[in-house]
Amino acid sequence: MADQITITLPDGTQKQYPKGITGREISESISMGLAREALSITLDDEILDLDRPIEESGNITINTWDSEDGQYTFWHSSAHLLAEAIQELYPNTKFGIGPPVENGFYYDIDFGDQTIGQDDLDEIEDMMIELARKKSEFNRRKVSKQEALNFYKEQDNEYKVDLIEDLEDGEITFYTQGEFTDLCRGPHIPNTGRIKAVKLTGLAGAYWRGDNESEQLTRIYGISFPKQKLLKKYLKRVEEAKKRDHKKLGKELELYMIDSMIGQGLPVWLPNGTVIRRELEAFLREEQKKRGYKEVITPHIGNLELYRTSGHYPYYRESQYNPIQVEDEEYLLKPMNCPHHHRIYSNKMHSYRDLPLRLAEFGNVYRFEQSGELSGMSRVRGFTQDDAHIYCTHDQLKDEIKNCLELTELVFGIFDMPVDIRLSFRDDNEEKYGGKTEFWDRAEQEIREVADEEELDYTIGRGEASFYGPKIDFIIRDAIGRKWQLGTIQVDYVMPERFDLNYVGSDNQKHRPVIIHRAPFGSMERFTSILIEHFAGDFPVWLAPTQVEIIPVSDDSNNYAYKCASTLAENDVRVEVDDRSEKVGGKIRDAETSKIPYMLIVGSDEESEGTVSVRRHKEGDIGTFDFSDFISNLTDEIKNKELPQH
Repeated sequence: MADQITITLPDGTQKQYPKGITGREISESISMGLAREALSITLDDEILDLDRPIEESGNITINTWDSEDGQYTFWHSSAHLLAEAIQELYPNTKFGIGPPVENGFYYDIDFGDQTIGQDDLDEIEDMMIELARKKSEFNRRKVSKQEALNFYKEQDNEYKVDLIEDLEDGEITFYTQGEFTDLCRGPHIPNTGRIKAVKLTGLAGAYWRGDNESEQLTRIYGISFPKQKLLKKYLKRVEEAKKRDHKKLGKELELYMIDSMIGQGLPVWLPNGTVIRRELEAFLREEQKKRGYKEVITPHIGNLELYRTSGHYPYYRESQYNPIQVEDEEYLLKPMNCPHHHRIYSNKMHSYRDLPLRLAEFGNVYRFEQSGELSGMSRVRGFTQDDAHIYCTHDQLKDEIKNCLELTELVFGIFDMPVDIRLSFRDDNEEKYGGKTEFWDRAEQEIREVADEEELDYTIGRGEASFYGPKIDFIIRDAIGRKWQLGTIQVDYVMPERFDLNYVGSDNQKHRPVIIHRAPFGSMERFTSILIEHFAGDFPVWLAPTQVEIIPVSDDSNNYAYKCASTLAENDVRVEVDDRSEKVGGKIRDAETSKIPYMLIVGSDEESEGTVSVRRHKEGDIGTFDFSDFISNLTDEIKNKELPQH
């Protein structure tokens, strides 16, 4: 029927509805309980207000607080509520942008001559809750470009005018709630009354549109919830996160340092941190070796023409260091490893019998990050990627993607990190992407087919693709529930064209290979920062910088302590002896503070019986063991990469 559309629900159920039905009406037809919880809908890949009429058939999800799209909608609306509160308290302010982010929202605001400090945030929070209680609806209205320009010119708001000038006439919308109107595409929750708890979490400076030559605005960060108890849970998690902060633990455990004479954003791995990094590298090297990877090493710089050919220079120019003039050529600090690997592939002509060719490298790369965005080892200017590039035939592509999936899932499984999977595809802004449309369509179809064949639970992120190809992104959850985007698998039909890569097929003709870009850890620095916080510095024994500390009860037991240490070292155990003339209790406290997994307390009784008294970090005394049995149990724990039980 012409006036009917087909709506497909997440479980695959299809229902017929009249054209023009709203998401609210669909949710009511399913369950009134669902309708009460609904915040927005996702139609195919677009999030929409509940009251937007649906004119075409499609796949629909009703978004509640428990979904990412629901939280996106909730926090987007909360940003507007923040702006309304600011407008109420500071009438002469001008507003920039106010998007939702991964955990909450922010708004960039020009307060003019007024100064806003941390002490002012409580008053703004109170005003937000006061306004929320009015249950103001979010009303959407289409406006012409001229009407939009006139509205903000009357307010003397050059920021919104700047945004509107880039928009297409006929595609501009305003949203109004209460006394506040904002330029916005949406979506929004039904009304402000859904917002029950708010916490403004910080202030920062932000240049308009990221241009450090433009006006600096005040950025106010916040987070909000539909229930007060959720805010309390969040604040508790924030306190726990402070205890786990890798910057704090990295200093206490002597894992890395940032030194101003060396340079901002350039972490230096100290001996303890280097142990962790080398263990991670050895683990991945071994797994790659099993899977037929060949390791390579490439320079830290490259000729600028290399990156012009790849497209990294024009596409990512703002995040790269300025070129270096060397005689009559220009060089660039390496921003990515892949162009170097493509040239390695080009070093000789390959036959189809050579493929797949899997090249791997722990390669150092450099990106220019604004100083205000640098953070310990999680956001740096120099880092190491566990990069690999697989050159294969089209017939081999799916199996190679599946092999990459298996390796990536193994990596995160070792650390007991639950994984969410996103298929990152391109959006309609063709200027953001390179290559031919048919290649993109083919790559996205192949990624989706593999995900379905492997029965992956995934979401699709439009606009999240790299400029040269769609990808599978892995978002892990750490021990306190925070999400981090880490590993990635990308399918690339673009670079073989740019670098004129070929292989000789069984028909004796030249063909283009397909490239898979793959990095389970992503960045060794960022991954280690996440591991520090995930384990709160209490690393599994196989990663711990010092795995065993031996504590003699007196100087008379030092010889036995060193004899035990020597035997442990022969079994590749990292061991230290604390032979200081201190009380045993103080030595134990120091070892606990250093988060050393095992302490062996040895005295004359242990020496005469060939035993060790064993303490486990955070567990205390776990008994006396025959020394050879302890070694056997310990080496098994290390070999099996067992996780702490506490």
